[in-house]
Amino acid sequence: MNIEFSVRLPTDAQSVPLMRGLLRQALEHLGVAEAGIEEIVLALTEACANVVDHAGEHEEYQVDVSITDDLCRISVLDEGQGFEFDQASHTSARSPLEDHGRGLVLMQALVDNLQFVQAEDGRHRVTLEKRLSPQPHLRLLSD
Repeated sequence: MNIEFSVRLPTDAQSVPLMRGLLRQALEHLGVAEAGIEEIVLALTEACANVVDHAGEHEEYQVDVSITDDLCRISVLDEGQGFEFDQASHTSARSPLEDHGRGLVLMQALVDNLQFVQAEDGRHRVTLEKRLSPQPHLRLLSD
């Protein structure tokens, strides 16, 4: 079964838990293992929080979600300034106790593929991909 949806959200802190809840419900509906759900939701939280923190004057951002039997792909698009991923990830690696930059380290650790690109329409896109494993089935023992 596949689920795909796209949501345009205001760049305020209240949009982050809303998006987390939508993604969690979709993953639970498809029977994804709880550990995988937690990792994906945390990575999404970091991506959305980055947009909200650095949105500047832009009023909204977009989250596109595509979930298949074996892969969850999330794209977070915004019109903010963007940044140089290689430079930011090296800075984060050198100073893990600083207040900023830990989100990049977390996202890299939680997903299988992380990309930062400028989309054709000029918006910045963060794409998170995570391979999925189904919920383990309980085997009932008969007497």
